[in-house]
Amino acid sequence: MSVVASSVISMNDDLSDLDEAGLLAASSEAVRARRLAEVRDLQVLAQWAAVHSGDPVHERDSLVCLGGEGTPGVQEFCLGEIALARGTGVTATVNAMADVLDLMHRLPRTWAVCRAGTAELSIARRVAKLSRHLPADRVGVVDQTISGIIAHESGGRVLAVAEAAIIKADPALHEERAQAERRRRYVSSGRTDEFGLRTVIARVEAGDAMWVEAIVGRVAEILAPRFPEAAADELRSIAFGWLARPAELLQLLLEHRDPQEEIAPEPSRATAFPADLLDALREVDLAPMAPRSVLYVHLHEAAIQGAPGVARVEGLAPVTLAGLQRLLARTDLTVKPVIDLSDRVRSTAYEHSDALKERVHLITGGDYWPYATSVSRNVDYDHPIPYDAEQDIRGGPPTQTGTHNSGPLGRRHHRWKTHAGYRARQCGQGRYVWLTPHGLGFLVDHRGTRRISAQHARMILDAPPGVDIYPTSSSGT
Repeated sequence: MSVVASSVISMNDDLSDLDEAGLLAASSEAVRARRLAEVRDLQVLAQWAAVHSGDPVHERDSLVCLGGEGTPGVQEFCLGEIALARGTGVTATVNAMADVLDLMHRLPRTWAVCRAGTAELSIARRVAKLSRHLPADRVGVVDQTISGIIAHESGGRVLAVAEAAIIKADPALHEERAQAERRRRYVSSGRTDEFGLRTVIARVEAGDAMWVEAIVGRVAEILAPRFPEAAADELRSIAFGWLARPAELLQLLLEHRDPQEEIAPEPSRATAFPADLLDALREVDLAPMAPRSVLYVHLHEAAIQGAPGVARVEGLAPVTLAGLQRLLARTDLTVKPVIDLSDRVRSTAYEHSDALKERVHLITGGDYWPYATSVSRNVDYDHPIPYDAEQDIRGGPPTQTGTHNSGPLGRRHHRWKTHAGYRARQCGQGRYVWLTPHGLGFLVDHRGTRRISAQHARMILDAPPGVDIYPTSSSGT
């Protein structure tokens, strides 16, 4: 068993003598030391399990299988004592032991990355738990996929890839589990509180949830002028209540088919369908009442030709082709042309057009800040090389905005880049370099985030316009 080396800076060291660069280095060392300490904790648990993996000595003891298929059994009686030694509850210790057994015996490549201190063990444990149901001969697909990215991507993105890899490893088993989970759908409500309010909880198909969100959003938009003091969440709650009164809801939507029309008088409080309303509805084209939504589905062309595949649906989750068919079954579907992302689009304006935003998002997949977690489209669209309005006045290049100089950033990340001394540059399609105020270099591309030396970062940042540099080595600082 390996022994974890002590950190360069111990807990008792005085950090007040360190400058900013020293504190950054100490932070990196502390994270690695913490990761290795977590690995050590699990290694102790694994060895405890190994010592107690033989036939039980006590008559009432038994071997229990904590991990997935292929992991050794553990004597049940040994679990309580090790939990006490760790100062944790038994459940927490059992979960940790199950995770380390899975990592060692089912996900060895991912475990090796964790043992090196270069990845978050908590994310690896989540992957172990998510893949526990897979047969031993299928889980290798997950291990191979995750071991290659867990040290370079944010936790949220690693888990999203893991979900897709688990489906790919055994699509039939996933579909079987999905059918079982659909039988566990429900709608319930809590008790009425002292304010006359109740909480409604529902577990529904992802597609149905999306349509509920769309219709609640539309009703909230209509009702907004009637409740000028209501916050957004309160307004959506009011709109949700309209779903319980279908006659009023239909009347409201019919009266506001054009969002620009004047708000109609308060509708009646009917809770059923009056005959005259039904007669009127028979003559009305109800198609405009249906909410509209744009769904982005990422699917390899081979899957369309019949090969096994997993579709990634933005805002939802990875789904099988059968799941995608169910999602789209009840829709009036309009397929938009596929965008050729190899084309470079440029603009003379400072603002990003909607078409440019869509193209940039599809190239980057989300926030281009190093290790960013967000894949949302609700971001700022930044010029990595700041837009210079004086160039237009001086007759300089009018194409500062485009796929060659654009990247999505969350508002906080955008503010830091603009005001906190960071340098950034786009250095290829979907490829960005960063240099922090105290000289930490990062490269962000389709493979995730990688640490590079400050020298390489400056080399890329200071290259002539239009020149993209690819250093032969991008590791270390």
